[in-house]
This record gives sequence, structure tokens and C-alpha cells, in this order.
Amino acid sequence: MRDVSRRDFLKISGAAFAASSVAGLMNPSVGFAAEASETPALRIQGATETTSICCYCSVGCGSISSVVDGKLINFEGDPDHPSNRGGMCSKGVSQFNVVNIYDPANGELRTNPARLTKPKYRAPGSSEWEEVSWDWAMAEIAKRVKKTRDETFEEKNDKGVTVNRTQAIASLGGAALDNEECHSLSKFMRSLGLVYLEHQARL
Repeated sequence: MRDVSRRDFLKISGAAFAASSVAGLMNPSVGFAAEASETPALRIQGATETTSICCYCSVGCGSISSVVDGKLINFEGDPDHPSNRGGMCSKGVSQFNVVNIYDPANGELRTNPARLTKPKYRAPGSSEWEEVSWDWAMAEIAKRVKKTRDETFEEKNDKGVTVNRTQAIASLGGAALDNEECHSLSKFMRSLGLVYLEHQARL
């Protein structure tokens, strides 16, 4: 079998392309417009669109939320936003599934049954979680933070240097916090005397 040179390969490729082009002209495909009754309705037909900013990282991608009767029916990147121009990462676009999911059985949109809308509390020694009110949860957290800080606050270290700190509390931020929330959280934690502050934006 004769070896095919680069020049021969280009000649063969060009001839094949030309032949396919001529064949396409001789037998043009025919397309017909769909009947109005056959055209599926747009998923966001009649929806109110609202632009916002994704909170999952510091990029600040633009998003569009489509709402019908107070329910989120679609979530996508904003093509007019300069940061992402319509694109979104998998974590950003999955914000839709915090509220809604598509039922795997029939493909219909329904409320996400795993979404938590109230805080839950598990008492010491208990194996069960119970729903509590937001007021009770906030008051309980504040009470425990104050108690721990009061019991462990150090004005000076063992060398007599002023430190004004507590090493018994740590703060861990996450990707659900936007930049402004992280800034406020950091300032608040440092005002309490915390020295262990961490942030994981990839969770």
C-alpha cells in the first residue's frame, strides 16, 4: 500500500468536500414551518423576570429569575451582565434547585421537599431534630456565644501582653455568604475577640 503524503491527503480531503457540497446542492433538504398548534409554549411565557447577582463567590455573576404567581420557574445567567455574559457555573445555576426540583417520575416542576425553611435543634443526648422558631434559635445562639466568651476571654497572655481575645470560639464562613456579608461577619467576629476565622468559598 502506497504511503499518502501530506499533499495527497489535502487533495483527497478537498475533493471529498467538493463532492459533498455538490451533492447537497443537487438534493436540497426541505424544511417546513411548524403549525401554530404544534409549537410548544415557552417555559417562561407570562413570567416576570428579575435580575440579581449570584452570591456564591466574589465574581458577582448576573442572574435572571423568572417568576409566575410568586413561584420561581426558571433561573439562568444574565446575558447582559458584564461578568458572566449569560454563563454560570454549576453551583450558581443550581440555586434553582434550592427551591424547586423536577420530579424524576414525571418531569413536572415541584417544590424541593428537602429544603429547610425553619431552624432545627437537637438537644444534648437526643438523636432527633426538632423544629424551633427563629427567635428562639437566635436568642439561644447569642446566649451561648456570650457565655462562652465571658468564661474564656483573655485580656493579657502569659507574658503580660494585651491580647483581648477568646480562643474558645471559631468562625467558619461559606460560599452562601456574599462579599458584604463576609465583611460584616469578619468585623463582628473580631469585635468579639475571635482569632480563629476561616472561610471556605468552594463548599
